[in-house]
Amino acid sequence: MSESRNETLPQRREVAPPGADYWQPTAEWPAVRLRADLLRRAREFFYEHQFLEVETPLLSAETIVDAELEPIAVTIGESEETFWLQTSPELCMKRLLSAGAEAIFQITRGFRKEELGPLHNPEFTLMEWYRTGDGMEEGMGFLSDLFQRLMQTKPAKRLSYRDAFLEYAQIDPFEAEPAAYAQIATANGLAVPAQLGDEIDDWRNLLLLELVMPHLGQSEPVILFDYPASQAALAEIRNVPHPVAERFELFYQGIELANGYHELRDPHELRRRTEEANRQRVAQGKRPLPPSRRLEAAMHEGFPRAAGVALGVDRLVLLAAGKKELAEVMTFPFDRA
Repeated sequence: MSESRNETLPQRREVAPPGADYWQPTAEWPAVRLRADLLRRAREFFYEHQFLEVETPLLSAETIVDAELEPIAVTIGESEETFWLQTSPELCMKRLLSAGAEAIFQITRGFRKEELGPLHNPEFTLMEWYRTGDGMEEGMGFLSDLFQRLMQTKPAKRLSYRDAFLEYAQIDPFEAEPAAYAQIATANGLAVPAQLGDEIDDWRNLLLLELVMPHLGQSEPVILFDYPASQAALAEIRNVPHPVAERFELFYQGIELANGYHELRDPHELRRRTEEANRQRVAQGKRPLPPSRRLEAAMHEGFPRAAGVALGVDRLVLLAAGKKELAEVMTFPFDRA
C-alpha cells in the first residue's frame, strides 16, 4: 500500500564507526520476543478470518509510481536491466485479487530510499492485507479489530480529515486557500519550508504533521478518513460536494501506523494517476518510474471491490514496547546492517 503523503524529511543517522559493539544488535531481547509475539498473534487473527498468507516478489520490473515515494533501484545481469525493491507489495497482491484471491495477507519487507531517522529505516517490515467485497467502512472496521487485538486498546475512533483539521488546526481543508494556511502556520509559530509555494496539498501536509497528528490517538487509536481527492493515491474517489478519497489511516500516540484504501478498480484511471505522478516527479527533478502495466492489464481482466491496508510492523512494536526509536526494536537497523 503506497503512502503518498510526504512526511517531514527525517534526520539522517550517521553510520556507526567500527567499535567493540559494532556487531551487536540494537534491540534488546525483550523487544525481539515482543515482535515475534505480535507477529504470531497477527497471523492467528488473519487465520481466524480465513485469510490466506501469500508471498510476492521483493524485486520487480515495476514499482508503485508516487511523486513522494522513492524506490531503490537494482541492476541485474550483463544488460544491467533495472529492477526495483518494492516500497510495498501492493502491485502484486492486487494482481492476485484479479486472479481470484478473496482474502490475502503477507508480512514482508519494504524498501524506501532516503528514509532514515528515529521513525524511519530504508528497510522495514510491513503487514499488508486485502479482502474482496469490502469498502472503506469494512476496511476501517477490520483494521480497528486487528489493532485492538494486538495492542489491547479500545476500538479505534473514526474522525474525518475535515473534522480533524477543524478541531486541531481551526481551518477547513476543503475550502481554505494557501494564504489562510500560511496565517495559521504563522499564528502557531511553525517553521515553513522556503520552497513551500501555492500547492494546497503541501500546506495541508504541513498542518497535518505539525498541528493535527500530535493530537491523534493519545487516549485511543484514531482512524482518519475521507482524505482530499488530490491525495487519493490508488483509492476510489467519492463524488460528494467536496470530492473525497476513500482512504484511511490509523494513528496511535501521535504516530501514523497504517494506510488503507477502498481500492481503485478502473484501469484507465490507474493509468491517468500514474502519468500524473510521473509528471510531478519530473517537475521535482526526479526520474520517472515505469508505469504499472501488469496491474493495469489485471484490472482490464476484472478487479473486484476490495479494501486493502498496509501496517508498519516496526512502529507497531515500538509503541507496544514503549520505545522512542526504531533502532530499539530492530535487531540490525541501517547503520548496523
